[in-house]
Amino acid sequence: MTPPQRQRRGPAPEPPPRPSQESEGEGEARNPERMYVVAGPDGERAELDLVTLIVARVADPPPSASPEQAALLRLCAAPLSVAELSAYLHLPFSAMGVLLTELLTAELVQARAPIVRQSRTDRSLLEAVMNGLQRL
Repeated sequence: MTPPQRQRRGPAPEPPPRPSQESEGEGEARNPERMYVVAGPDGERAELDLVTLIVARVADPPPSASPEQAALLRLCAAPLSVAELSAYLHLPFSAMGVLLTELLTAELVQARAPIVRQSRTDRSLLEAVMNGLQRL
């Protein structure tokens, strides 16, 4: 049995040239269409922390909402932190900030500061609980 022989390849054919934008009859160069948006038109972002609580103001997402925004609105029926939303949607914090800024400006969600609990429990309360348990 003889081994298979390699065949020599010739140079690849060149792709056809692209028509220039000026040949389309517009006379001036067009800007390419943006595939994504990093921030709003003014470039401003909402001041959000990882512990900021987000609550939806609407029960159902509007039909114009993107899939990420619709999922975010469904999750926010109960208050969730930005960190939790980021984890549930598998999105980085920066992308979550952009989504939440859009929803905040459209007044579809509300941002609240987290509930801060006292750092230490009152000693007299602990003593009262301990005394009550000893009486049992």
